[in-house]
Amino acid sequence: MSTRFVITGTDTGIGKTVFSAALTHALEAYYWKPVQSGLEEETDSDAVRRLGQISSACILPEAYRLRTPASPHLAARIDGVQIDVETLVPPVVDGPLVIEGAGGLLVPLTERAVFADVFARWQIPVILCARTGLGTINHTLLSLEALRARSIPVFGVAFIGEPQEDTQAIIAELGGVRSLGRLPNLCPLTPPRLQQVFRENFDIDLFRTEPT
Repeated sequence: MSTRFVITGTDTGIGKTVFSAALTHALEAYYWKPVQSGLEEETDSDAVRRLGQISSACILPEAYRLRTPASPHLAARIDGVQIDVETLVPPVVDGPLVIEGAGGLLVPLTERAVFADVFARWQIPVILCARTGLGTINHTLLSLEALRARSIPVFGVAFIGEPQEDTQAIIAELGGVRSLGRLPNLCPLTPPRLQQVFRENFDIDLFRTEPT
């Protein structure tokens, strides 16, 4: 089976969609967002297609598209949709697959299930995206504990933001996790610049050779 990764984060809005776009482009992968909340603005699938310059054929349709921009459990309730977590099964594709969650690991999908519960069932290696700013040590170590409490395989941590070498080092040390690299904040954020910076800051071969 081709390489597969789940991309999650320590919080919402930290840049995991930008990272997902860069990784999907680098691996020439398919991209799948299982649950999308909020449809009025650019969706994560749209952003990945634009920033990663990904063919529409490689952007797989979401299992659930919820109009309300809220936590999936609340958006589904407002929209009158019943999310069945058992139906969330990664698509079978003829190449690498990048799967992006929503928000953090404990974001609820229903009143009884969070994203981490689904990731535990999948057993696909997780890349945890983390800010480099203040507070990230606590948030990242807690997220790693949540992953390991459910025996979810952790591929490594991808940092996003300005360089904070001590922060990145202590997370890797105390978390017992691989530091994959750091994606700086880009302004302007353009596809060519994102692709260039990703190549400069991450070992793409590492992502290609990891078994699933």
